[in-house]
Amino acid sequence: MDLNKYLSSNGAPSVSELRQALVALGYDVKSNAQIRQWRKAYQGRRPSPENCAGLEQVTKGEVTRSELRPDDFFLIWPELTKHRRG
Repeated sequence: MDLNKYLSSNGAPSVSELRQALVALGYDVKSNAQIRQWRKAYQGRRPSPENCAGLEQVTKGEVTRSELRPDDFFLIWPELTKHRRG
C-alpha cells in the first residue's frame, strides 16, 4: 500500500501522529509538511532510505520500503529482492 492510501485509510494516524511516532523511534522527520510531500511524491520527493525503514516499522508493514522507493529499493536493500523471489 502506498503512503497516501495508508494515510487515507480508516483508522490511520494523522500526518502529525505519524511524524511523532517516527521521531519517537529516533528518525529525522523535520515537519509534517515533509510527510505530506512524501505522501503525494511532491516534485518527486520521497523518504530517505532511513525514513523508509521507519515508515515500514511504524505502519507495521502496511507501507513497505519497496513501495516507498520502487525505483531503487533493490539497490538499497538487495535482501528484499531475494525474499520476493522466494
